[in-house]
Amino acid sequence: MRRGILFYLFITGISIVVFALGVIAAGIFFQQPVKPAITPQAVVETPSIAKEKAPPLPVEVPPIVEEKAPLPPVEIPAKIEEKASVSAVIEAQVPPVEKRQALKYEFQKGICYVAWTENGYSNVNSVKAMEQLASLGVEWVGLVTTWYQDRYNSTKIYPVTDKTPSDESLIFAIRKLHELKFKIMLKPHLDLVEGEGKWRGEIESDNPGDWQTWFKSYTDFILYYASLAAKENVELFCIGTELAQSTLGQPELWRDLIKKIREVYKGQLTYAANWDKEFKQLSFWDALDYAGIDPYFPLVCTMRPKTEELKIVWQDWVKEIEIWQKRIDKPVIFSEIGYKSARDATDEPWQHVAIGELDLELQVNCYQALLETFWDKPWFYGVYWWYWGTNPKMGGELNRSFSPQNKPAQEVIKEWYSKPVPTKAY
Repeated sequence: MRRGILFYLFITGISIVVFALGVIAAGIFFQQPVKPAITPQAVVETPSIAKEKAPPLPVEVPPIVEEKAPLPPVEIPAKIEEKASVSAVIEAQVPPVEKRQALKYEFQKGICYVAWTENGYSNVNSVKAMEQLASLGVEWVGLVTTWYQDRYNSTKIYPVTDKTPSDESLIFAIRKLHELKFKIMLKPHLDLVEGEGKWRGEIESDNPGDWQTWFKSYTDFILYYASLAAKENVELFCIGTELAQSTLGQPELWRDLIKKIREVYKGQLTYAANWDKEFKQLSFWDALDYAGIDPYFPLVCTMRPKTEELKIVWQDWVKEIEIWQKRIDKPVIFSEIGYKSARDATDEPWQHVAIGELDLELQVNCYQALLETFWDKPWFYGVYWWYWGTNPKMGGELNRSFSPQNKPAQEVIKEWYSKPVPTKAY
């Protein structure tokens, strides 16, 4: 009897275990798999326009509140249409120059004044920024306007809405600067929309036919502003900036362009050559009035160089410049030069983005060393510092950008620009 009961209990226990295992298996079999949650990655937008220096910082700059100033009535040059030749536009606006004025060279206590927006020059903030320049003793303003081409080997040059100053804004600036007794170098720039690691100095064409097409577009661009400069009595016109591949590879096309400019513009001409091989190898300096260099020479020195140390480093570059200047026999201007207020300002001064820590004293030392080195040279006819922005509150003592605004470096400009001009050779 007892054995029967034990056998019954054993069979019952086995049944229960089997039933439980079956329930668990069924649950696993019919369970729906759970997919891991996927978090979408954030889209990072990168700037579409590559600049080699510079130009267009402003990093660490307080936001600009655009206060529209009333524009004076201005006669705006006709826009260049694809179907209309630029020569027809110019012929309708500016009579041919029959005779150039006698050359009179002037020492230029200058600074570059820059906007990269459509109406950046024509607002109350901009007027205040211009008035600041007057208080520093600045006498010449390098006024910049920028057009673009898509890639380094593209053949079409064009203005970009919201990045190229409008004609109204540019003319407003010219007239206001003249009203404030400044003289002007109009300085059209060309930049790339898609840099791809290249910059304006590497603009080139894949074959001779493309060079001709590119030059036709560049000629339209430059003659457009040359006619505007003539109409607004601009004192100096810069025909190009750091376009080494074209100037060294196609010098005759540049000579043809200079002849066309001379037909419509009676003022003086310069070209802003890159500090590297371009300024020494360029072959058409004889066709221009001033020889312009953008002298971003590397000043490799100690970690935090003083003015005297920088002046010593400058001497090798001075020798190269003087050998070249004797050969071309032209007055030389520094058509653009600047230094960041950061530790990396001297080794590669052309680099646009400041990566070193803040160093206001180094920017001061760089300004001081350049002026002490060149001011008394008989062939040296002035400098345009890069750059003064249209926001009067730009820069400041926490800012590492190129601008000297609201930093100790602006006091260096004020001190030197108050000095009398030494005797010059031309």
